[in-house]
Amino acid sequence: MEWHAYLDEYEKLVIRMTTPRVVIDNAVCPTATLVKVDSARRDGILLDAVQVLTDLNLSIKKAYISSDGQWFMDVFHVTDLNGNKLTDESVISYIEQSLETSFPDRSHGFDGATALELTGTDRVGLLSEVFAVLADLQCDVVEAKVWTHNGRIASLISVKDCNSGSPINDSQQIDRIESRLRNILRGDNDIRSAKTSVSLAITHTERRLHQMMFADRDYGRKPVLQCREDSPVVTVQNWAERGYSVVNVQCKDRAKLLFDVVCTLTDMQYVVFHATINTAEDKAYMEFYVRHTDGTPISSEAERQRVVQCLRAAVERRASHGVRLELCTSDRQGLLANVTRTFRENGLNVTRAEISTTNDIARNVFYVTDAIGNVADPKIIETVREKIGLGELKVKELPLIYHEREEAAVGVGGAVLSLGSLVRKN
Repeated sequence: MEWHAYLDEYEKLVIRMTTPRVVIDNAVCPTATLVKVDSARRDGILLDAVQVLTDLNLSIKKAYISSDGQWFMDVFHVTDLNGNKLTDESVISYIEQSLETSFPDRSHGFDGATALELTGTDRVGLLSEVFAVLADLQCDVVEAKVWTHNGRIASLISVKDCNSGSPINDSQQIDRIESRLRNILRGDNDIRSAKTSVSLAITHTERRLHQMMFADRDYGRKPVLQCREDSPVVTVQNWAERGYSVVNVQCKDRAKLLFDVVCTLTDMQYVVFHATINTAEDKAYMEFYVRHTDGTPISSEAERQRVVQCLRAAVERRASHGVRLELCTSDRQGLLANVTRTFRENGLNVTRAEISTTNDIARNVFYVTDAIGNVADPKIIETVREKIGLGELKVKELPLIYHEREEAAVGVGGAVLSLGSLVRKN
């Protein structure tokens, strides 16, 4: 008997059993596309699935997750950012191919560039100083993401040498960059917690930002801004009969919310066995049944409080505070240093930023407030736009308070021309 033939068939069976099976259905639900995933359970599989969907900027309206035993099953109700079903065949094909990979590539690194990681105490103008130093050291910023939370800042910045366009590999130059940036991040009283480093292997940019802020213990620091009415509500209870801890999160819905929560649970070494996610209007309701990776539930009040703090922080880090400004212009050396210096000189603080360069075109997004975290004065925003370029820097999103002011102004005679001119549409 030729055993190898039987072994080959057995191996094929194992592969078929362990490879995720994906079904994308546009017929069942009238308002969303259903993405169904069945697979043998493994560590991180839920995060991988959510990451694929959120990296495509899809909105997850509902989800049902179950992974008791050795099998993982879940259903995601997704739409595009305009609330429409998925009809682009290339997007559907990409989802299928990505989710049907047993061990997808989780990396999201900066090809052909040097990645810098920065953490420290946030302050008005800090980002301006960082970009000024990089410009002075002949570093061209190709891509960057900046988050702030509870007075802390975390940033991943991808740079190249301005002259050669190549990654920066010279150890002495790297040391100079790290040293000067560390001095800026330290400020007057942050000697211990300011950190700069060159990252050689990045898993996923936004996951890494969560990890950096978690390591910096931003969740345990006193909030700089006052608590808002829409602050996330997080509760944790144990279901002793089934050996689960039940985690509930209720908050304002937004893009990539589920990724942020699942990412944090995963990095805290919790496994999600069951979950239900639902959204109604602008609210999100999420319930997770979790255990430690060793199969045990949350065991102490201190641990419960830590989970509550960390999940609140996970929701708040990416929450949009302030006016959203979009800059689209030809890339040039020192652009970011000049733009952020203009923000600083006019008392604007950058609470979050996403910076990218494609084909020599800079496409940058900044969320700005005033120096103490309040809504920025519309006149100051307009002044900044005039200095940078009205055609290049546009207001794309306003906090609710602007709309409330606009309604009030219209009610007393329509004196809203200066505010109305602030909102420019393409």
